[in-house]
Amino acid sequence: MTDKFLQFPVIDPIIFSIGPVSLRWYGTMYLIGFLAAMFMANKAADRSSGAWTRDQVSDLLFYGFLGVILGGRVGYVLFYQFEYFLSDPLYLFEIWQGGMSFHGGLLGVILAVFIFARKTNKSFLSVGDFVVPLVPIGLGMGRLGNFINSELWGRQTDVPWAMVFPTDPLQVPRHPSQLYEFALEGVVLFAILYIISRKTRSLGLASGVFLIGYGIFRSIVEFFREPDAHLGLYFSFISKGQILSIPMILIGLFIIYWGYNHQQKKAIAQGSSAQAEEAQVTGDKKANKKSVKGNS
Repeated sequence: MTDKFLQFPVIDPIIFSIGPVSLRWYGTMYLIGFLAAMFMANKAADRSSGAWTRDQVSDLLFYGFLGVILGGRVGYVLFYQFEYFLSDPLYLFEIWQGGMSFHGGLLGVILAVFIFARKTNKSFLSVGDFVVPLVPIGLGMGRLGNFINSELWGRQTDVPWAMVFPTDPLQVPRHPSQLYEFALEGVVLFAILYIISRKTRSLGLASGVFLIGYGIFRSIVEFFREPDAHLGLYFSFISKGQILSIPMILIGLFIIYWGYNHQQKKAIAQGSSAQAEEAQVTGDKKANKKSVKGNS
């Protein structure tokens, strides 16, 4: 039955081992993503005309790394394993058993950005606009890691590119949803944010587009991804991932609206100030002319 569908490529999740220490593809993917993000952030800092320094980039990435790890773990336990957590609170600290949530990691990063912004006297949204173009790199690498680990596969299907995963107890052809997420949340979202960050300086636009873009892409992929066995679907059609993505889209829209209004008010205030200065200069010139005529 499954012969006509793609078989999962034979990929050893362990690259190599030295004694009890093993280097795994999953961790390597995240390491590659982190190094690529650091490279891009340093290049952006060099182009910022002094607004950012490489030391600030290092601090921001460190805060963000902690936010991803701590927020991702706490979010997974609270969003996806809350009942299990209530019966065994120490499960929160059993990281070796696996389990990370993107939405929890996002909340952790938002907190990290807030702390960094306060520490460096930068605006929260300006820091967010700086960091969000880097996030899809880690997302894309993480989804490749999920694919190599043969985890988080999709729903059963008969499309020509359906794949049979070795970890699937049913051994049925499924959507390679990890690759869908790699393409949308990684490649496409990165391209959109890269263009926005290079072409515009509108406050909050990159942050808002990231939230909207991820929320939409994640919601689309969830229709092809197998729901968590212990959660299933709510109302028979919506997943927990989609429920958590809806607030992201709404908050993203609000950020874009707020950022645009903020800049409009700032531009009006600067214009009024410039007009007042011009009027003052004009008045001073007229006063000087009168004084010259009076002295003559």
